[in-house]
Amino acid sequence: MVNLTIDNQPVSVKEGTAIIEAASSVGINIPRLCYWKGLNEIAACRVCVVEIEGKEQLITACNNHVEEGMVIYTNSPKVRLGRRMNVQLILSQHDCKCATCVRSGNCALQKISNDLNIQGSCFEERLENQEWDTTFPLIRDSHKCIKCMRCIQVCDRIQGQNIWDLEGTGARTTVNVSCNRRIREADCSLCGQCVTHCPVGALHERDDTEKLWRALADPDKTVVVQVAPAVRAAWGEGLGIAPEEATVGKIFDALKKMGADYVFDTVFSADLTIMEEANELLERMSSEKWKGKTMFTSCCPGWIRFVKAEFPQFVPQLSTAKSPMQMFGAVMKSYFAETIGKRPEDIFSVAVMPCMAKKGEAEMEFYYGEYAGRDTDCVITTRELIRMIRGSNIVPALLKDVEPDSLFHDGSGAGMIFGATGGVMEAALRTAFYKIMGRDCSPDAFLVVRASSQETGLTEAAFELNGTELRVAAVSGLANVRALLEDIRRGRRQYDFVEVMACPGGCVGGGGQPQQDGCEMAFERGKNLYFLDSQAQIRHSHHNPDVQKLYENFLEAPLSHKAHQLLHTDHNAWKMPASPARDRNGFVINPNVKLYG
Repeated sequence: MVNLTIDNQPVSVKEGTAIIEAASSVGINIPRLCYWKGLNEIAACRVCVVEIEGKEQLITACNNHVEEGMVIYTNSPKVRLGRRMNVQLILSQHDCKCATCVRSGNCALQKISNDLNIQGSCFEERLENQEWDTTFPLIRDSHKCIKCMRCIQVCDRIQGQNIWDLEGTGARTTVNVSCNRRIREADCSLCGQCVTHCPVGALHERDDTEKLWRALADPDKTVVVQVAPAVRAAWGEGLGIAPEEATVGKIFDALKKMGADYVFDTVFSADLTIMEEANELLERMSSEKWKGKTMFTSCCPGWIRFVKAEFPQFVPQLSTAKSPMQMFGAVMKSYFAETIGKRPEDIFSVAVMPCMAKKGEAEMEFYYGEYAGRDTDCVITTRELIRMIRGSNIVPALLKDVEPDSLFHDGSGAGMIFGATGGVMEAALRTAFYKIMGRDCSPDAFLVVRASSQETGLTEAAFELNGTELRVAAVSGLANVRALLEDIRRGRRQYDFVEVMACPGGCVGGGGQPQQDGCEMAFERGKNLYFLDSQAQIRHSHHNPDVQKLYENFLEAPLSHKAHQLLHTDHNAWKMPASPARDRNGFVINPNVKLYG
């Protein structure tokens, strides 16, 4: 333990503790912009400067450690002057049009500037101007970038994608897509972790709310909206609603107030996905063609983009089942349209998702052309939903619990946990057990596949069901995925079934979820979904009565010809840009940089 004094308070912390964490341990908050514990501790912003007794220069608190006998001042006149100057320098290279920024009211730079009472700057404004493809689901506004490097760090260290890099020198140093590529040429998975970790509005999703507003105002369009399981675990954060009050029924109420014709829970199509995927798994396991080969889940579009770019040899081993979002859209434009007497082209299918990659997925050629248009016409993120609720002047406290509409009303607890890492695997195992054993398992029989903490990127398990050995794994976070695929490729690990989610913790930590600066919320949100599963009346996908009726009245049976037409896809229908070459440490090799000597 190290003993020191911070702002006249005695402090005792472990050796090696950063000053910023030592101060936090006694309730002293040191402002920061770039710092993210365990991820970005590089003092890029220099907002966290403090004064050390006996030292002339101010030092940064995020990357300097405590020493025995230190006397630290976090709010002395010298510190306040230095901190104000550093923030003003950042503001001189930042577009300060806060009123039109998506992060207004939830921006670390805005808060610090207000706290420091900065009402102007003595430095000349010099904004960076980079061109960007604004039709791409991920948007970067170079005018707002503060060069904190968080996007680079999370993409490299957590996701292992190396999409972002520094370019230029000195005052011209900036962040851009690595290897001199344009974003559409890059192998970006659209996981959106760079967005959730950005402290300002430099990175955000393409805004599709106006597209939805136009559809809601069109009398010729029947707007049907589905809400993903992970959305209910986070939407309340952006509106100040407690988790226990932020029910999915209140989202349905808000959507109805905005003008949606029909509202549904994607939990229904998650159950539908399990019916197809679990049966596909058992079919593959009994086939000589697939003997010894792993089947991978296909419901995460970020993972699909990643595997196509980085490990194309595993693409044939993906489940052919569409994601729940796309399955819902397909059923909406076929069975549902027929039932309500509408043409498929008159149905406007909307998905509220926790994910930015879903915007890209909706644009992919996943359908067979048996009905007009695409499975999903518009995807909005949880953040966009929050903005629409605010823009509609809806008072969250007055929202009521509204039931989803009929035909696709019911959902199971198994479909609910799709939003958390390990949830797809657990749901599939509940149904696979039933198919093999002829009876239901306890809904809690496969808790072992659940990730227990943020640090757990991989869970593994093996089961014997009626003489059939089943080896499974669930992995989240693309750096963890890369390591696992390398092990499978080299024969170090072998599984029958692997669930993959691009975002750490699963969809609950997706790139479209509310941003909580400095906090990883995925596993806390996941607990919410597991609680809802434990309280559900139906906890097995195969017992969902609406799914059973859909098969009886329309799809016939899992893996039937009609089910394959509507609910499955050809993963070779579209391709991703190839991943750039990497060195033996996994770092991208820039072909435009020549090294000599």
